Amino acid sequence: MTATAIRPGRVENDGEVKPRRGRKPVLTQRERRGLRLSRALVWPALAAAITITQIPFLVTIYYSFQQWNLLRPGDQKFVWFDNYATVLTNGAFLSSLLATVVIVGFSVLVSLVFGMVLALLLDRKFVGQGFARTLLITPFLMMPAAASLIWKWSMLDSNVGMVNWLFSLVGINPVAWNTDVPILTIIIVLTWQYTPFMMLILLAGLQSQPSDVLEAASVDGAGPIRTFFSMTLPHMRQYMELSILLGTILLLQVFDPIAIMTRGTGGTKTLSYLLYERAFVGLEIGEAAAYGVLTVILTIIVAMVALRSLFKIFKKEGMS
Repeated sequence: MTATAIRPGRVENDGEVKPRRGRKPVLTQRERRGLRLSRALVWPALAAAITITQIPFLVTIYYSFQQWNLLRPGDQKFVWFDNYATVLTNGAFLSSLLATVVIVGFSVLVSLVFGMVLALLLDRKFVGQGFARTLLITPFLMMPAAASLIWKWSMLDSNVGMVNWLFSLVGINPVAWNTDVPILTIIIVLTWQYTPFMMLILLAGLQSQPSDVLEAASVDGAGPIRTFFSMTLPHMRQYMELSILLGTILLLQVFDPIAIMTRGTGGTKTLSYLLYERAFVGLEIGEAAAYGVLTVILTIIVAMVALRSLFKIFKKEGMS
């Protein structure tokens, strides 16, 4: 016969024994073996995940301390932080950081506004709601390179683009979008592609709003505009923050529209394109690795804020 462990606890009114607060539960020998086995089964997957995700980053850090140009393979040597000093003092990093902030900032904010409008429309019941939602999501599902080619040649081309054709109908002169207004061109393409992403998050927030609260506001005589600004918008604050932060993380990595449409000209050379240029045009592997490490650090900072907001939303939803 096996001995049964007696667990300390308090007796409720219904006779049920519950463990005391602040004390760890006493596990039997069998439960301890099961717990050790479950932890041992997790370790291989955890070790594989750490290896796959962290080794490339550690290799990049190692290369960032190297002076290594592919045209001079015999001149490779360890230079410690010289590549970081070059990156931070040559002016290219700060101008690319400014271009990244402008392009990502405007794209995220405009996408957020359009995403909110579309989410409000989709939150209403109408015939074909599912079909309309599918069509609106399509731009986000399209490959970035394909979207960039469509916008470059079919929509914004100065000779045969549809936008200039529409301008000609109302007497507006054609615009060479890729050369005259390159920053605006990139922002238009990114807004078109990432508005559905914002719309999905905001639509989830709208649908989590308690309907009885909205009905009570309607009974009290509050109009749609007052209800939106007084009740819906405060409820959506955390979802909007999450949309901004996740959208910023995604857009910091955008490369295809810039490489295909403007090639980094006209103030559109973001950090991701500058890294590509130093690695595959200048062939400076060490310097490009330093750009990569700094970009990853910037992305991690944004991601930490995003995850904190995400956990706050989940905690709030779990308590409600």
